[in-house]
Amino acid sequence: MIKQYGLPRQENPEPDPVDILIATILSQNTNDRNSYKSFLNLKKKYPRWEDAARADVDSLEDPIKSAGFSRPKARAIINVLNYLLETYGRMSLDYLKDMDTTQAIESLTSHKGIGIKTAQCVMMFAFHRNVCPVDRHIFRILNRTGVIKATTPEKTSLELNKTLPEGTAHSLHANLIRFGREICRQTLPNCSICPLFDLCEYDNKNMTEVNEYKGGTFLLLDHVG
Repeated sequence: MIKQYGLPRQENPEPDPVDILIATILSQNTNDRNSYKSFLNLKKKYPRWEDAARADVDSLEDPIKSAGFSRPKARAIINVLNYLLETYGRMSLDYLKDMDTTQAIESLTSHKGIGIKTAQCVMMFAFHRNVCPVDRHIFRILNRTGVIKATTPEKTSLELNKTLPEGTAHSLHANLIRFGREICRQTLPNCSICPLFDLCEYDNKNMTEVNEYKGGTFLLLDHVG
C-alpha cells in the first residue's frame, strides 16, 4: 500500500485525544465528510467540552444531525464527557497513557456508545499506539484478498493486530481505506487496475470499466485536533 499511495501523514500529529474521541463517535455509520461537518458544528456551538457536558441531549443533538443517529451519539458524547469531569476533574484522556493498549481499549469500551473500532481510533490517532482499526473497507479488502479470513470486522481486527509490524498501523489504516474507496469497492471493484490482482482470492473479480472515484482522499481523524 505504501508503494501504491506513499506514506500518509496526519495534518495534526498531536491532536487532542478528547477531540479524536468525539469525532470518532460522530463518524459511526456515516462518511467522513458528514461527521467532520458535525464535529465542526459541535465545536462552534460548544468551544469548550465542559459546556457540551452540561448540555441536554436535545441541544447537543441539533449541531450533529448531519452525522446521522444524532440522538444516541449525543447521549454517548454527554455521558463520556461527564465521566471525565466527574472522575478526573478535567477534559482529558491522559489517564490512558499509563495503560497498555488492551487495558485502554477496555476502559474506553466500558462506556455506552464507544465500541472497539472507536477505542482503537483513539489509541492510534491520539496516542500513536500500533493498533489498526478495521472499518468496512479494511474488512472487505483483507477478507477478499485472503490475507485474513474472518466473518466480522471485530474478528478481522483481532487477527490483524496480532501480527501487525511495529509502526505500521496508521499508514496501513489510511492507505487501505483509500484503496477501498478507489479500487476495492463494495460493488464493481476496479479489479483491472488492482495491484493485488494476482494475489487476490476474490471469486467475483470485475474486469469491466468502472467510473473513476472522485471523492478525494479526506480522512476525518487526520484533520481533527
